[in-house]
Amino acid sequence: MNEILSADRGGHDGPNDRDGHDHRDGPRAEPPAVRRQLPSFLVIGVLSTLFYLALFVALRLVASSQVANLVALAVSAVANTAANRRFTFGITGSDGAVRHQLQGAVAFLIGLGLSSGVLALLDAAVPHASRVVEVTGLVVANGLATVARFVLLKLWVFRKR
Repeated sequence: MNEILSADRGGHDGPNDRDGHDHRDGPRAEPPAVRRQLPSFLVIGVLSTLFYLALFVALRLVASSQVANLVALAVSAVANTAANRRFTFGITGSDGAVRHQLQGAVAFLIGLGLSSGVLALLDAAVPHASRVVEVTGLVVANGLATVARFVLLKLWVFRKR
């Protein structure tokens, strides 16, 4: 966990991190970068989740739960990665955008595995489950995927190089 919270410190040569403080005695309680990034990540995550769920419910009118999930998650994941790139991690311009989207696809695949797994379990355990039950399962899966997404975005996709 300390690695996640201190990931922005990469590239310094001494005991002082970017805020100029000596942290040899242990990690800071709240790294400034995480304090700035989490609120933005959470707002983007909530909006992305609402968009994903609305798209899923709309697509369920014409497609199976697995197809609706795949399309809704793919569309919302691209938008989510672009928004986090700009607002959470402060990266502007097109330099590296394609690479970031491709790396973000790993987080998408984790989310797809979790959400598809939930839908498959529901289909086996509760055939013809209501949309409310499906959406509830997807919210749980999406919550787990969100934790993985933040870790991947922070430590791999948008880390300081």
